[in-house]
Amino acid sequence: MKLVLKKNNMIRITLLLVVTVSLSFGQTSQHKLVWEENFNGTSLNEANWNYEIGNGCPDVCGWGNNERQIYTTTNHSVNNGLLIIEAKKQDSLYTSTRITTFGKREFQYGRIEARAKLPIGKGIWPAFWMLGSSIKTLGWPKAGEIDIMEYVGKNPQTLYTTLHTEDSHGNSINARVTKIPKIEEGFHLYAIDWTKESISFYVDDLLVYTFNPVLKNENTWPYDHPFYIIINMAIGGNFGGPEVDDAIFPQQYIVDYVKVYQ
Repeated sequence: MKLVLKKNNMIRITLLLVVTVSLSFGQTSQHKLVWEENFNGTSLNEANWNYEIGNGCPDVCGWGNNERQIYTTTNHSVNNGLLIIEAKKQDSLYTSTRITTFGKREFQYGRIEARAKLPIGKGIWPAFWMLGSSIKTLGWPKAGEIDIMEYVGKNPQTLYTTLHTEDSHGNSINARVTKIPKIEEGFHLYAIDWTKESISFYVDDLLVYTFNPVLKNENTWPYDHPFYIIINMAIGGNFGGPEVDDAIFPQQYIVDYVKVYQ
């Protein structure tokens, strides 16, 4: 009887492993790669990317969050297949880079992912996120926002995944805070799996949050139209600050690639 139980347990464990592996691989095998940015060459491919410049004024001074940095076209480099965004303090001026795919690469549904290495230090606020392509006509948050990854240096080993809708506005009620030891070390994969029904967030293929409201309308689910990608590193602001440790600069936010599967 003991031998039979042991055999049955082994079979059960084997089946469980097979199912788990199948689900894990099935998640990506159901998607086809439709776009990728590997940051080849020595400069940013402007067929894919736009620069957003300045401090957001006059429309949204401080980029809507009382951020301290000024965005430039020179606070980044492309080397060895990496995008390197560098935040600096020069005299009393903080500078950084913010790029978007608005009007060039816009997506509705699929798996959107980036492999990146985070900067560190109090006041740093790197992000990989998306805005609804109708932002200029509908405004924020009506057009929708998907924060695939946000990190603030004042809270080490912590990641934020958030959705902003008209219903939640700026209160970030559709959010998850995830503690991940040593997330600052090395490169990690940040992704969403976005369908007609839900948006699931992953860190290194670990599911950390799923948003799937029962009631879906223009106020709770603005995720039924195309979105564009944003990569930036802010400094200070309502979320990243208010304190900024000037001793940390310069800091680098490094992105290996961005890929979209559908």
